[in-house]
Amino acid sequence: MTPPTNFFEQQLKFPRVFAANKEKSKAINDLLASKSINTTNFDLFLRAFKKEQKLEVWAKNKSDETFTLVKTYDYCATTGFLGPKRRSGDRQIPEGFYEVDLFNPQSQYYLSFRINYPNKSDLVFADKLNPGDNIFIHGHCVTIGCIPIGDENIKELYLLAAKAKSAGGKINVHIFPTVMNEQNYKAINNEFGTDASLLAFWSWLKPGFDAFESSKKLPEIVIEDSGRYIVK
Repeated sequence: MTPPTNFFEQQLKFPRVFAANKEKSKAINDLLASKSINTTNFDLFLRAFKKEQKLEVWAKNKSDETFTLVKTYDYCATTGFLGPKRRSGDRQIPEGFYEVDLFNPQSQYYLSFRINYPNKSDLVFADKLNPGDNIFIHGHCVTIGCIPIGDENIKELYLLAAKAKSAGGKINVHIFPTVMNEQNYKAINNEFGTDASLLAFWSWLKPGFDAFESSKKLPEIVIEDSGRYIVK
């Protein structure tokens, strides 16, 4: 009887993933090993910063409590402005706390995986008829509200994400307007000081940033019926 194939093995049946693995598998295994991360049994966490146009990749062994930064990718292009996505066609990259919910090995942007926008919070505040959807992290260098990191980088990140999913992990994705240290948080509050609703929204995100920044552990985050994020 043939044993069931895991998610990563299934993904290797697609030509682009197979080619990416052939080209990049040694590099990503070496990268993980250099951080003392098991190359097949790890959790992955992604943290994105819109103003800096950076996507951080964090990983940890299943037996570890804390994450380690393994790589940072630059956005290849960007669109919109600081602040959350609120409707289809607004060209905004979302802000908030998400998870990966779909892999696309045949993407028109080479390889891609999707975050679960709109989440419960977004549905409270976004346009009721057309909140938008299909927000991906992908290859190529074009975007109308997604996060592109170029084909070479998505090869690596897609393989890392597929391996993490195969290991049974949920891939959390936190997207912030900026690196929300005290200096930057004060700066965006000053810059957007007349927009009370936006400042309130960012005040819900900051505790999530602070919690991970101080502990390197994923905080427990719940979404109230009001749409507010609460860090436990």
